Parts: sequence; structure tokens; C-alpha cells
Amino acid sequence: QVQLVESGGGLVQAGGSLRLSCSASGRTLSTYVIGWFRQAPGKEREFVAAISRSGGNIYYADSVKGRFTISRDNPKNTVYLQMNSLKPEDTAVYYCAANSGSGVSFSSWEYDYWGQGTQVTVSS
Repeated sequence: QVQLVESGGGLVQAGGSLRLSCSASGRTLSTYVIGWFRQAPGKEREFVAAISRSGGNIYYADSVKGRFTISRDNPKNTVYLQMNSLKPEDTAVYYCAANSGSGVSFSSWEYDYWGQGTQVTVSS
């Protein structure tokens, strides 16, 4: 079992940047596909980005493509989400999640472990 902790959220003006971190304990993160999801008030949780175990396969939601970058540092047991050119519609609680399966998934129900989330608020 792996425990995930997100950090790096906060309040930023539109056009600004934040870098979220997802740190793991309990098991090495390199054995998991990692995804970032977000949930805004009154909305369903949605896929943001995912990265394969090796980092060789990366996927983004169309809404963040070209602005967000997911990466992983397996020796540091950490996955990052660099968010640039932030928009007010990016405001949400951001979660990282671990999938013990072999393929990258866009579906939240395929992820086995979740962090507690970190709030990102983008002001206009």
C-alpha cells in the first residue's frame, strides 16, 4: 500500500504558475502509474494528466494541454504537476492518485490510492 500527499497548492492570479507535488510513502512510487485529477465545487472529478511508471508515456486532458506538465522523479518518490498560464477555470481541489495496473488510465475508478488533495485557486 502507498500513501500519497499532495502539496504546492495556493492562490494565484490568472496567468500565474504553480507546481504541485505528490509525495509517496509506504511503497516506491515507481511501481505505479500516477494520475492527477481535479474537482471543482459542484462538478465531478475530472482527469488532468497521467504518467506511466517509467515516465515514457504521458497524457493530458485537452483543457490543460500546452499549459500543464506532469513529470516524475522516481528516486525522490515524487510526481510533479507544473501548471502555467493558469485560468480561473482551473480552480479546484487537485488530487494525485496511484494505479497499480500496467496501463495509463484516464478513469478515476481505476486508481487504487488517493491523496487528500490540495486546493488551487486562480483569481481573475
